[in-house]
Amino acid sequence: MKARKTWILIADGARARIVAYDGPAKGLSPALSHDFATSHAPTRDFGTDKPGRGQGGDSGSHHALDSKVDWHTYEKDRFAGELAKTLEEAHIRSAFDDLVLVAPPKTLGALRKALDGKVKDTVSAELDKDLTHLTIQELGEHLGDVVRL
Repeated sequence: MKARKTWILIADGARARIVAYDGPAKGLSPALSHDFATSHAPTRDFGTDKPGRGQGGDSGSHHALDSKVDWHTYEKDRFAGELAKTLEEAHIRSAFDDLVLVAPPKTLGALRKALDGKVKDTVSAELDKDLTHLTIQELGEHLGDVVRL
């Protein structure tokens, strides 16, 4: 019987990495040769222009128009989409059997929305924590509830 390969995606809105878990007592190892990162700038840094001005009906008053896009959230959602695409391509290659998602709640929601159905079906556990700052050795202390190290 083939051993099941589990990938663990550890992400926040701007950085991520994927580690592999090959079974009890085998520990964690990097699943890919690289980590992921994107802009972590606040919304105010995404646009340099002032919002446009509008005229309010018959009163002749002017007011600033608010931006309809929160660029910071947009970038986080786009980043989640990139991660989902990477996972979909890896799933097609049968690189993993099970997937564990570890991310803060908002990032988990963005990932759930971005993942296609076949990859969603491989999700065996979720952990709503930001563990991106931990080393692979430190991760084991926090993942005991989702994988048996």
